[in-house]
Amino acid sequence: MIEEYKLGLITIDGEDYDYDVQVRWDDEVSEWQRDEDYKIKLQDVLPALEQNPEVIVIGNGEAGMCEVEGEAKRAIEERGIKLIIDKTEQATRTFNIRKEDSMEEEGRLEKVIGLFCLEY
Repeated sequence: MIEEYKLGLITIDGEDYDYDVQVRWDDEVSEWQRDEDYKIKLQDVLPALEQNPEVIVIGNGEAGMCEVEGEAKRAIEERGIKLIIDKTEQATRTFNIRKEDSMEEEGRLEKVIGLFCLEY
């Protein structure tokens, strides 16, 4: 569960991370490496796509300045994966809600992946 986000820092299950992260529906957290600071390209989302999620939530930075390129959006949507893009603070809330609601409403965890840029 994502507990808090503030510029440059995210707290997940009591652990602080000061770098961009990928968070999976099963609470696995890993570093999310990207090629460019202000752009999210296809190669940046490929590791998430390989996990066959149902939903990808992208936090595009504090001010929403990290642009998700069209090729990345198309690759996600062409696979039938729901894509949600928002400023990182709101995206962390959305991730938590999607995860919690799927368990309550459907009785199973929705396969949701969060990709969170902690800057910009």
